[in-house]
Amino acid sequence: MGQIVRIHATGGPEVLKVEDAPIIQPGVSEVLIHQRAIGVNYIDIYHRTGLYKLMSYPIGLGMEASGVVEKAGKSVTNVKEGDRVAYCGGPVGAYAEYRTIPARHVIKLPDTISHEQAAAVMLKGLTAHYLTYLTFRIHPGDTVLIHAAAGGVGLIACQMAKHLGATVLGTVSTEEKAILARENGCDYPILYTQEDLVEKVRDITGGKGVDVVYDSVGKTTFNASLDCLKRFGMIVSFGQSSGLIPAFDPQILSQKGSLYLTRPTLMHHIENYDEYTANAETLFELIAKKIVNVRIGGLYHLEEVKQAHIDLESRKTTGALILQA
Repeated sequence: MGQIVRIHATGGPEVLKVEDAPIIQPGVSEVLIHQRAIGVNYIDIYHRTGLYKLMSYPIGLGMEASGVVEKAGKSVTNVKEGDRVAYCGGPVGAYAEYRTIPARHVIKLPDTISHEQAAAVMLKGLTAHYLTYLTFRIHPGDTVLIHAAAGGVGLIACQMAKHLGATVLGTVSTEEKAILARENGCDYPILYTQEDLVEKVRDITGGKGVDVVYDSVGKTTFNASLDCLKRFGMIVSFGQSSGLIPAFDPQILSQKGSLYLTRPTLMHHIENYDEYTANAETLFELIAKKIVNVRIGGLYHLEEVKQAHIDLESRKTTGALILQA
């Protein structure tokens, strides 16, 4: 038996239940992982609250983890028993001591990456990677705005954007988060609680606006994000921590400068295994070379999962939150 976190219905953190569950032996194309570290992400909150619908209940939560392969199915060739591995993406259920999943989801970890680092960056780091390297490929001289710059994705995205040669603006809620963002590549932290975002962005950019806005906040930032863009700029909407973006007339995009809007998802960037591994290798190399620093904002035992959700949802945390199995 091993411990697993399930929900039997949607709701607040109180619906998270730590339960005992049998260890499922792997099929021919699956691996059984004894997990060491599990990432806690905002998508887990979306699943818990029902904003993102799940198939049925009871069901586990969690989209990324790292551990050691305890047993591999007969047809598995990409990893073997004893390998240190990590994964992200579906199916949900990473909040567990043991996990049996298809081998195509797992990637072997280099010795330079710890279990905690892997659980902190598989989902968040690969998200930051596709945002800055693929969705809007940053080039030297670009100016970018990253919302929630001191968050798990934000800190990594700031570092990647700076490495790629951008001038980086980022929104934060406190002076402490502004210092942290600046330490991680954000040239101009903007305290949205004290400053007018659009005016500040226009002031910093000499009235031009930014080339791209990476927006994970959604409802409360969408209109301001549009107003921060220069002509032909792009808003990359990849989350909605404040709520869903209200319906709007697409004409607003033309009125504000022939703007572009895209809503990408990590799942489409990792469904091809070769692309998945290549992107992960780039991420691991950036970490090994200390171009990207992985900040872990909190460690919790699996039994403390409710507190981890409370802390993440409060937006008072910085960096990645990790459950230890």
